Amino acid sequence: MFCSNNICCLRMISTTYFTASFILLATVLQTQALNNGLALTPPMGWMHWQRFRCVVDCTAYPDDCVSEKLFRDMADRMVADGYKDAGYEYVIIDDCWASKERTTHNKLQPDPERFPSGIKALSDYVHEKGLKFGIYADYGTQTCAGYPGSIEYLESDAQTFADWGVDYLKLDGCHSEVLTMEIGYGLMGRYLNETGRPIVYSCSWPAYQEPIGIQANYARLAEVCNLWRNWDDIDDAWVNVTSILKWFSDNQDRIANYSGPGHWNDPDMLIIGNYGLSYEQAKAQMAIWAIMAAPLIMSVDLRTIEPKFRDILLNKDVIKINQDPKGIQGKLVLTKDKIDIWTKPINPVIDNQTSIAIGLLSHRVDGYPYRLNFTLSDLNLDNKSGYIIKDIYENSTVVEIAKPDNTVFIKIKPSGGVLLTATPLNPVNVQKV
Repeated sequence: MFCSNNICCLRMISTTYFTASFILLATVLQTQALNNGLALTPPMGWMHWQRFRCVVDCTAYPDDCVSEKLFRDMADRMVADGYKDAGYEYVIIDDCWASKERTTHNKLQPDPERFPSGIKALSDYVHEKGLKFGIYADYGTQTCAGYPGSIEYLESDAQTFADWGVDYLKLDGCHSEVLTMEIGYGLMGRYLNETGRPIVYSCSWPAYQEPIGIQANYARLAEVCNLWRNWDDIDDAWVNVTSILKWFSDNQDRIANYSGPGHWNDPDMLIIGNYGLSYEQAKAQMAIWAIMAAPLIMSVDLRTIEPKFRDILLNKDVIKINQDPKGIQGKLVLTKDKIDIWTKPINPVIDNQTSIAIGLLSHRVDGYPYRLNFTLSDLNLDNKSGYIIKDIYENSTVVEIAKPDNTVFIKIKPSGGVLLTATPLNPVNVQKV
């Protein structure tokens, strides 16, 4: 069996998975790697999908429809309200931006009524704000919402995105064969490289393989992609946040080591400031996303978000934990009294002892702030000189010197979260304290 080009091979392996051509093409593509030097810390930005979905009726929803106006508005707000200064830099279009038909030259094009100025003009607008521009495509024959897919046009679409000034591509996986994804996504990564434009590459193939029992090739993902969606889409509900965290904690030993500078596991968007999370739940999502070194991609109407939720998203100390240059994905280390405790090694390192961020997430619903007690040795912290324990959200010191066997008491509100840091002391520090 012979194929004249890579796309032809992808067509063949979509129906005959274990042919010699599949093995040959897989061997060739294994040598490809992204190597774009991007996303050395988890990407931060804004994406429309969770909050605005596929709203395309601009008559009924003039302020909420997926249109150039929406993205210009969000770019304006990101600059004016401090998100850009806090580190959020990408304005990302998700599905439903395109025309239902390609051009006569088989090029992607935007819906002419909702994007009358074109994508390049929108990209230029975002760049003029000092921000970066992202867009959505789909590896399959159609996008999830039924717009043109890219499987027949991977190379052409990669060049189109580069020509438009795209800085970030989310490549979804609807309407495609799951067993061709590892090869096909690698091929798209190669084409992005060949454009010469630095484009952060967000892949989706684990989110299609893992739910049907196929363990994704995370070693390959770390070579091919800057970030990748692992599991289900997030919806505007606390139960979705906790179910995603359950999957991540159940699989953390298998996936965490593949996350790091340039390549990140992605539990999906921040839903803070919408309708489904309380204030305490919003703090919890932000805390654990920071601990997991997850991309911080907001999906909320920045024009109407309440100040208390905006303050969570802009908390520079939480962002600092997420953006720590070590790039270590935190893990769930203890569950006690229906409260999960996650830890993440961070800077500074003092006398060869690493600081630790500690995220606590409560599954309790009993109506009062529960007083949890634990020792630092329970969390595998063993610095004999002790630690300074600080509460990040309260901006206060909880314990000035906490030895590994000392009991620490923390109050946690129902279905809420607390974020702490434990900074190691050395003997000199202890004498000064």
